Amino acid sequence: MAFAETIFLTGFPGFIGERLVERLAQPETQFYLLVQPDLVERALADIETIANKTGTPLENFALIEGDVTLPNLGIHDEDLPTIQSEVTSVFHLAAAYDLAVARDSAFRVNLEGTKNVNEFARSLPNLRRYNYVSTCYVAGKRIGRILENELFHEAGFRNFYEETKYLAEVEVEKMKADIPVTIYRPSVVVGDSKTGETVKYDGIYYLVHYLRKAPGLLRFINVGNRDVRLNLVPVDFVVEAIATLSSDEAAVGKTLAIADPAPLTTAELFDAIAEKLSRKRSVIVPPPVVVERSLMLPFSPPITGLPHYAVPYFFLAQTYDTGQAKELLDERGISCPSFRDYVGNLIDFVAKHPQL
Repeated sequence: MAFAETIFLTGFPGFIGERLVERLAQPETQFYLLVQPDLVERALADIETIANKTGTPLENFALIEGDVTLPNLGIHDEDLPTIQSEVTSVFHLAAAYDLAVARDSAFRVNLEGTKNVNEFARSLPNLRRYNYVSTCYVAGKRIGRILENELFHEAGFRNFYEETKYLAEVEVEKMKADIPVTIYRPSVVVGDSKTGETVKYDGIYYLVHYLRKAPGLLRFINVGNRDVRLNLVPVDFVVEAIATLSSDEAAVGKTLAIADPAPLTTAELFDAIAEKLSRKRSVIVPPPVVVERSLMLPFSPPITGLPHYAVPYFFLAQTYDTGQAKELLDERGISCPSFRDYVGNLIDFVAKHPQL
C-alpha cells in the first residue's frame, strides 16, 4: 500500500505521544514508533487500542526498538534504510521531563538524544516536516514577557531539565536554515480538559492534593501570588495544536508557544481549586515572600506535598507570548480553554484516582 504520509515519532508510549498518535492515525498514514525495549509490550497494547478506536489498520503501525541516546537511535542496520526512505514527518517528543532529573540523564536524553534525532532528520530524503517539542521553560530564569522568537539568553536555569531543553532547542534552531522545522513550546501540561485524565501528579496537582486534605480549613490561607501567573494547558489542547500546526505550511520555520494566552495568577488558581472543593474562596493572601520562605522550610514538603524543587515555579514572574501560535490556531478554530472551565474535571479525576 502507498501511504500519503509516513510518521516517525519518539516518546511513545508517553502521555502526549499516545494521544498524538491517536489524533494523527488514519488509514492512509503509516507510523514508525521508536520504543525502548522495556516498553514494547505496553506499546503493543496501546497500538491495538488506537487502531480499534480510529479504524486504522494495525499493520499501519510499526514499533521500532531503539533509544534516542544511541547512534542511529539504536535502529537495526537492516531496518534503517527502509525507514529513512519512507519517512515524511518526524515528531520528536522523547525527553527526561522531571524537574529533579540528574545532570547526566538530562544531558544524555535531552541534549545528546536530540542531536541524534536531528541527524536522523537530516538523513531523510523525503522529509516534509521536523516537529520538535520543546518547552516554555527554555526561558530559564528570565523574567517578564517571553516572545516566541526569543531563545538565546544568559539568565541561567533552575535545574538540568531547563538547561538541557534550552541547549537542545538551540541545536534544533540551527536546522531551520536547512530543513522544514517547527518548534513547539508547551507550558505546564495538565490532564484532559474533558475527562481530567492524566498519568502524573505534579505541578498544579500538588495544590489539588494539598487542598483535598481539608478544603474547608486549608482554603482560608491562599498560598498563591496575586502578581505571578502559572501557565497551564490541558493535554488535549496541546495535542490538537501540534497535530494541526504540523500540517500547516505557515508554521514552517516558526517557534510556537503552546500556552494559555490568558493564564491565571497562582492566587487565582488556588481560589479556583478551593472553590470547587469547598464552594468558598480564600480569605487571607499572605505576602509572597512569607509563603515562599515557608514552603522552603524542611518540614514543608511532608505537609504540603510540594517538593522544594517545584516551589520556584509558583513564584516565577515570567509570561509567554502566544501571538504567532494563536494567530495560526485561531484560523482553525482552536483555542486554549480557561483553567476555571476544566478544573472540576481535573479534581474529579484525582478523586477517582488518588494514586497513579
